[in-house]
Amino acid sequence: MRICVFGAASPTIDAEYIEKVEQLGKKMAERGHSLVFGGGGNGLMGAAARGVRRGGGSIVGVIPRFFEDEGVEAICDFCTELVFTETMRERKQIMEDRSDAFIVVPGGIGTFEEFFEILTLKQLCRHRKPIAIYNIRGYYNELNATMESAIKKNFIRSNCGSLYFLSDDPDKLLEYVEAPADHSTTVRDLKDG
Repeated sequence: MRICVFGAASPTIDAEYIEKVEQLGKKMAERGHSLVFGGGGNGLMGAAARGVRRGGGSIVGVIPRFFEDEGVEAICDFCTELVFTETMRERKQIMEDRSDAFIVVPGGIGTFEEFFEILTLKQLCRHRKPIAIYNIRGYYNELNATMESAIKKNFIRSNCGSLYFLSDDPDKLLEYVEAPADHSTTVRDLKDG
């Protein structure tokens, strides 16, 4: 299975996050999975790639060329394949197309945007791929509470809560993404309008 990991690129993240995401990457590879990610060499992106490499897995990095040209962030230099794109939108499309599942680890604006885009596409039944959130140190507690609040206030249908899985246990995350996908839900089950 090709698992896309969305996460922070910042090199100033607390070491516990780095360690846990490296362990996740290693477990992914040991279970026979490969990594698709944003191609960054630092932060949790770099941690996921290092873990997958330690586990013997393959790594596909997808990064806009301007990141290299303008020195936006360090690029992972040991990817099995490194794909350069012209735009951020093209980057996300390639990552989505080349992945069978998504794991969202702690991150900032870009990670939130990636999560909400794939969640929206799943709500619209444009894909059926599993989405798991690695809730290290409760990082996503408030995000999950916001989703629950929107459901309670009828801005989001209640069954949309089942479109993703949140856990602080990497083995449970991997079990979730490895499970057969549910193809019975329709867009009318998930969205008003």
